[in-house]
Amino acid sequence: MKMKKLKDLFSSLGPGFIMAAVVLGPGSITTATKIGATQGYAFLWVVVAAAVLMIVYTNMSTRFGVLHSESILGAIAKEYGRWFAICIGVSSFLAALCFQFGNNLGVGIGMESVTGLDAELWPFIFTPGAIVLIFFSKNLYKALEKVMISMVMVMIVTFVTNVIFIEPDMVAVMKGFVPHELSAWDIDQLTAIVGTTFVLNGALYQSYLVQNKGWGPADMGKGIRDTNLGIILLAIMSLLIIITAATVLKPLGIKVNSAADMAIQLELLLGNYAKYIFAFGFIAAAFSSLIVNAVIGGGLLSDGLGLGKSMDERFPKLFTVLILLGGMTIASYVSKGLGDPVYLLIIAQAFSMLAVPAIAIGIFSIANNAKVMDKYKNDWPQNVLGVVGLVIVALLVYSMYHRIVDYFV
Repeated sequence: MKMKKLKDLFSSLGPGFIMAAVVLGPGSITTATKIGATQGYAFLWVVVAAAVLMIVYTNMSTRFGVLHSESILGAIAKEYGRWFAICIGVSSFLAALCFQFGNNLGVGIGMESVTGLDAELWPFIFTPGAIVLIFFSKNLYKALEKVMISMVMVMIVTFVTNVIFIEPDMVAVMKGFVPHELSAWDIDQLTAIVGTTFVLNGALYQSYLVQNKGWGPADMGKGIRDTNLGIILLAIMSLLIIITAATVLKPLGIKVNSAADMAIQLELLLGNYAKYIFAFGFIAAAFSSLIVNAVIGGGLLSDGLGLGKSMDERFPKLFTVLILLGGMTIASYVSKGLGDPVYLLIIAQAFSMLAVPAIAIGIFSIANNAKVMDKYKNDWPQNVLGVVGLVIVALLVYSMYHRIVDYFV
């Protein structure tokens, strides 16, 4: 009986892992490593809080997906007007573009550390490869599902094993789960780490993923379990990276300026192979996130405009390719001596928060619509946490907006 339940659990996996894999890109890995190396365990509580909010919003999207064959942006257009769906589609597109810039930088940083060839070169190789996969894969969803599950599990096993070897100070780790007062510099990092976990365009797209899986109302419990497991694994991965970096890199005073610096945290377990194995995982995270992130941004923009939601249709593919090419171009331009690539990865994560408010309001509104959701509309605890999420997003966006204005003025 236990074996059957375990088999049923693994057979239900898929959408949650795809969503986790797109979030667990090079920006997430870099941000978590940089924060652990500079701030120690102090931001562990932020990851937990962001994961809880991500679960709340992704569950709203999942519930819609298993109840309806109509897309969530189609329902929003019908209930609140096409203008709102377009606003959410454009916001999702811009958030994906910010992530895509980071994914391209991640591909370049990882490949440069392995091959020694300039990081600028690699986006021009990986992006055309992603475009070929999108246009010629017969079943893109199934291919991505298998790759994402394997990649996420391998990374988790590696970092869990490494944490056992490095033996962190567990008392200090536990203190990291207690919130503390934040400085002005902390806000940048706080925004970045929230942006690596509380990724609302990914939460919104979860409804499309469960629909692609063919799940219906009878699969509600299965869909919620898959969603929660994906986010929990994502949070665990971020926590493990922060703990590892805080234990290994911070005492050495390493500020993290390259993939080689990040790889040092795995040397106790992997020895001289750490650099190459970490770079391989970093590249895999970047390439998988590069593809799925572009699919999310392109698909949501197309559906928001009412031009189709399936990757078998013309406009979702065209907008997806536009994100791929846009991210490649921006990364190429920025990498021409315009700043520290590791810092730029963190800024890209933080900038993605600017496009989030419209997405949050859209998910929250449709999840509270009794005509659409019937008995599955939000209950009061979900609404309380949902409002908390909206407030946090608004405050972080406000902070980022003023810091951007101060930077350019």
